[in-house]
Amino acid sequence: MHPRRWLPVVAVCQVTALAALVACTPTAEPSPTATTMPSPSATATADPVEFFPNGSATDNLPLFRHLVKQVAESSDTVAGRAYIDALVEAGFDKDAMQLTPDQTSVGHAVDAIQFSVLWDGECLVGQVGPSTPEPTAIVLPELPEGGCLVGQTRPIDW
Repeated sequence: MHPRRWLPVVAVCQVTALAALVACTPTAEPSPTATTMPSPSATATADPVEFFPNGSATDNLPLFRHLVKQVAESSDTVAGRAYIDALVEAGFDKDAMQLTPDQTSVGHAVDAIQFSVLWDGECLVGQVGPSTPEPTAIVLPELPEGGCLVGQTRPIDW
């Protein structure tokens, strides 16, 4: 058979194969009609930003987190005293707090500071600074030896 005679046969085979593939392809199910539902963010209320003196560390985490973020966005980003003062003003016990130094031993600004509030066997711990991608505020267990922070802390004597 001459090669030109094969051309119609090949074309018919290709069309048949294509039709078989299309027939085997699942069809898209029609999607159900969307109903208008309010988004969770539109109906949910924000975490209460209040102090719970008889609550747990977890109960007070939203306020702690709010204060950490608020000070971190100010010009006092790595000034430990600003965090302690904001926490005291909100009602946290200064005597239960720890704070790492703002400066290195040679007087340079540190990459990050940590501060904490010991709260009934748990610790509200915050960390901020250039090496911290965003202000951090979490609840951790109290250390076995007491307190919340490991390493050198500075006196909170103001």
